[in-house]
Amino acid sequence: MLRLADMLFTIFRNRKTAEYVLIDTYSTQNFWYAYAVARLCHNLNLKYIPILHGGELPARLERSPKVSKKLFGNAFLNVAPSLYMKTVFQQAGFTNVRYIPNSINLQDYRFKERITLHPKLLWVRAFAEIYNPIQAIKVLEFLLADYPNAELCMVGPVKDDSWKDCFRYAKLHRLPVRFPGRLQKEEWSALSKKYDVFLNTTNIDNTPVSVIEAMALGVPVVSTHVGGLPYLISAAIDGLLVPPNDPEKMAAAVKNLLQDPQRAHERTLAARKKVEAFDWDRVKSSWKDVLSS
Repeated sequence: MLRLADMLFTIFRNRKTAEYVLIDTYSTQNFWYAYAVARLCHNLNLKYIPILHGGELPARLERSPKVSKKLFGNAFLNVAPSLYMKTVFQQAGFTNVRYIPNSINLQDYRFKERITLHPKLLWVRAFAEIYNPIQAIKVLEFLLADYPNAELCMVGPVKDDSWKDCFRYAKLHRLPVRFPGRLQKEEWSALSKKYDVFLNTTNIDNTPVSVIEAMALGVPVVSTHVGGLPYLISAAIDGLLVPPNDPEKMAAAVKNLLQDPQRAHERTLAARKKVEAFDWDRVKSSWKDVLSS
């Protein structure tokens, strides 16, 4: 409640000087923060722009149609960081949607060419059930049968009890898993040099920045085929996609990379080329167009 009060007070305090209010919009508790801020903006005649981050927003549109219509229908513009989310909102009847991708400062991500690959896996995400972190550990478990030197590093903050489940499972089965906790982008980018495969195990997603960052760093990506991921990763061209909740197939995809490092290298080059479109120097021109209209 204090956080929400601070948001609303900030809007009210800046009501005479703000031209636009940008609202990072997610699908669970944050959705109601976004709704409250949007209603205040509407009452104060302030232009507001929801930025559609939440991977479960399509389900939210179905669960809360009236509230969603007020929030998104009265917006000056809705910004979708993925073509997937833009498509979903347009199909739901919202015409005021524009695609502007999530951005990174590409110069901050030094590309590493991996001519040979080792079974060193990296997972970077919040420990939350919707991101299915336990699957990464089960992928490692499958790999160890053929690659006894395989290991996994799981980076991210704790959001729910899924972290405990991961820790207990790894300890029970004596699996080589590291849990360094939450790291700054610079820290995990440096850490990525020690790993050769990036796992994205999520069950619900939009366009995760961590995957974009991995592509920029040259780490081959194996991801679940959910939400906006097929819009970000072209299967067999710049990454690999597998069904959700299937650690065995994800492990098989990792083996595919390890057994054909030349093809994996080609994928990382294509991935780096693709994410050039997410560089802030390019993305900011789209924001300039919106905020000067």
